[in-house]
Amino acid sequence: MNEYILKYGLNPSQKPARVYREAGLPFKIQSGRPGAINLMDALNGWQLVREMKRIANRPAAASFKHVSPAGAAVADANLPAGKSAVANAYRRAREADPMSSFGDFVALSDTCDIAAAKLISKEVSDGVIAPDYTAEALELLRKKREGTYVVLKIDADYEPDRTESRTIFGVTFEQGRNETVPTESYLQNIVTKNNGYPASAKEDMLLAMSILKYTQSNSVCLVKDGMAVGIGAGQQSRIHCTRLACDKADRWWLRQNARLRELPFKRSVKRPDRNNVIDTYLNGEPFDLSLFDTEPAEFTLDERAAWMKLLGGVTLGSDAFFPFSDNIERAAKSGVSYVVQPGGSKRDDAVVEACDAHGMVMAATGVRLFHH
Repeated sequence: MNEYILKYGLNPSQKPARVYREAGLPFKIQSGRPGAINLMDALNGWQLVREMKRIANRPAAASFKHVSPAGAAVADANLPAGKSAVANAYRRAREADPMSSFGDFVALSDTCDIAAAKLISKEVSDGVIAPDYTAEALELLRKKREGTYVVLKIDADYEPDRTESRTIFGVTFEQGRNETVPTESYLQNIVTKNNGYPASAKEDMLLAMSILKYTQSNSVCLVKDGMAVGIGAGQQSRIHCTRLACDKADRWWLRQNARLRELPFKRSVKRPDRNNVIDTYLNGEPFDLSLFDTEPAEFTLDERAAWMKLLGGVTLGSDAFFPFSDNIERAAKSGVSYVVQPGGSKRDDAVVEACDAHGMVMAATGVRLFHH
């Protein structure tokens, strides 16, 4: 197949729309009819999970929304034997920011098994891309959304041309593909006084670089234990990226507290509604008490502050240099211990001093990772 007619382009009014490749498309539609954004998310998501798996040597998953990951993760390194690694990776990717993942496109690095399909079938999403599906998983996914759910099978061996092009306002741009592959060589230039980091932090720094490579710029992401816990994408200001990513990481960590995990929801309350209420609860805003069996106890500011102090060992990655040290000051409040960024700012000295003041380790890679 070298052409698919799409449901529509970026918007329903943009018709006709199609994707094509003279040498043949690298994916096949197993179910549903995708739109342009579905395929953009799918192809970006596939590239990301393929790269993350190569870094960690474990299955990876991503939850994409509007051509940026809402979450991405590799399977837990300590996953018990017999558990589905690809399902575990997807669960971890989805848990990063469940509100943003609402209506996402899922990408899996490995064959989608029935365990992963069952998790996907319960969530509100638009589609999934994977190199293969078990017969049982494919049957289940084809039933989702009354058969309209998009299921794509990607050729795992496909490699694109090294030159890519796109057209904007009738003008064609052409460039070499970004073939930067994050490796340990990029972490050799440690510019802080503290220069030691464990193997887990090295993996998180490389994963952060990979995630940023497929996130709309400007972008900053926080990673912990192989899981993106906060992503700030598409902001014009670097500090706004950092604040957004750190705020999301804070909310992720607060949701791990027993106070949040044991909220007395009625069994009938669906997962998206629970996520919305938890967000409102954390904001201190009024929420619908009829959704609970009993009124939730207050999660006080003192309790939150004490819990936040327990967060540490987080890696922060930035797709371009930090122009000011305020980014580091904000990161320190979210348990960041390791930083990976290109460097090259006139204020690098101030950024390094801020890292030193907080005992952080920072690697200056010299590699910018803009993505648009």
